[in-house]
Formats: sequence, structure tokens, C-alpha cells
Amino acid sequence: MRKIAIRRIGNTRDRLGECPVWNGACGHLYWADCRAGIVRRLCVTSGSRDDFEVPAPLGSFALSDDGRAILALKDGFAVYDFTDRSMHALAPLGIDHPDVRINDGIADAAGGFVCGTMHVGRAGGDPPLGGLYRVTGDGTVTELDAGIGVANGPCFSPDGRFFYLADSAARIIWRYCRDDGGNLSDRAPFIDLADVGSAPDGATIDSEGFLWSALVHRAAIARFAPDGTLDRLIDVPPKHPTSLAFGDPKLDTLYLTSLSDSGRLLDGDESAGGLYAIEGLGVAGLAGHRVTLP
Repeated sequence: MRKIAIRRIGNTRDRLGECPVWNGACGHLYWADCRAGIVRRLCVTSGSRDDFEVPAPLGSFALSDDGRAILALKDGFAVYDFTDRSMHALAPLGIDHPDVRINDGIADAAGGFVCGTMHVGRAGGDPPLGGLYRVTGDGTVTELDAGIGVANGPCFSPDGRFFYLADSAARIIWRYCRDDGGNLSDRAPFIDLADVGSAPDGATIDSEGFLWSALVHRAAIARFAPDGTLDRLIDVPPKHPTSLAFGDPKLDTLYLTSLSDSGRLLDGDESAGGLYAIEGLGVAGLAGHRVTLP
């Protein structure tokens, strides 16, 4: 039986660790403490780390190939330059509800940034006001979908034909059909996590087309087959794992973020808010896309 090893990396204790992104060109892992407004960059070979302060709350970010990134801020998008730590506004989202803000996002194959919003503090029976959007480097924002509670874990199938999005509030992972132009259609339930005992949080796809999801209420991560069936369930040290991404030269290490105080979930354990590396899974991930910036 394959032996899995889980180790903590460094001593960071994020309030809301999220959005791990691997940059294979330089061997760096990026992730964010979204609630504190910090993007972290780790050199996995030397262990050196740089922290970059950005406006809080941060929803997510996506890297470009030139040392910059698109940041998903509370109600709009910005371009951040890691070289000189400068930032400029890219596009507002135009959210006019105090309980709706931008959340998780991912770069797509065409160089855009696909990002969802979350409707917090929603009373039972109220319709969810979260949506799904795509922003490009010239600041064009397009609405892709609506009626989402808490958008999390966006990812693409290896062939790009499908797009997956978790609605953490509904405990559902949706699957969309995606055409060559990046348009989404035919949203349908893909995975119902009612029996898993947790809402889904961040997610990633491996090279075999299986979806990995952080089970934020269960201290575990799950791997789901392309038909949506549960393939593996792995316990992890932090009580509230939040997101994951494959990294390292062979893309065979799964990096996991966690939280200590998200504002809704609180964990005082030593393991909370740490960054973890999971090795020995016997599967590799996919190289991520990059946003295109002028």
C-alpha cells in the first residue's frame, strides 16, 4: 500500500490561508492569507519566503508570466507587480450589496481570470446573490453565471471541455460545459457532498482528470473520479483545510493551505493556519494557466 507523507512547511499561521499557486518557472509556491491581506511566496528549495501586503480582504489571485498578478479584491480587480510591490486598479465589479464580495478564482487557457463571488450572512430562504465572472487584462469584465451562494474551487478538466465550481453554501460542486471560446453552459450538479460531512472549499484537477477538494469542515481532502464518485478520502492535520494545488518539478506534491480564524471558523490548535505538503499520492497535477496582462 502506498505510504502518504504529510509535513508542515515553515511556521506561518494564516488567519485564512487560500489560493496556492505553483510557478514552475522559478520553483516558487505562492499562496495568500486572505483575511490579513498578505500574498506569500516560498522558494521550495531554499525555504526562503517573501510576504507582500495587499488590501484585505483578498479573494484570490492569478499569476502572469512577467512577475505580476491579477488580484481579486473585495469589489474589484487590480494588477500587482511583485518586483516593485506596486498595484493599480484594473476593473471594478460593480457589486452594490454589502454582503457580496469576490472570492476564489483561476486563470484560464485564454489568459483571462475566472472568479466567483460569495453572498455571506444570507438568511434562510433568501436567494443567493453570488455570481461568476471573467476579467481580462484590458479590464473587460463578463458575467458568466449567477445564483451562487459561495463560489470556491474553480478548475478545468485536462482537455478544457469542462469547468468545475463549488458552491460551498449548497455543498455542491457544479460542472459546466465549456466551448473553445471559453463560454460556459449546461450547469449541472457534479458532486453532492451532503454525505461527506463537509462543504467543499478549494479544489484542483490532477493529470488523470480527478478532482481534489479541501473538506473545510472535516479535516480531510477528497479525490473524486471524472464521473463524480468518491475515489479517496485522506485525513489531514489541520481541522479546517482550505485549498490545494500540485507543485514541485514533477508536479507530484500536493500543497495544502488551512485557516486559524476565518471570521466564521476558528481553530486554536497549533496545526491551524499552516501550509502543508502531501507526498506519495502516486499522481501528478497539471501546469496551471497564466493571465495575460498588457
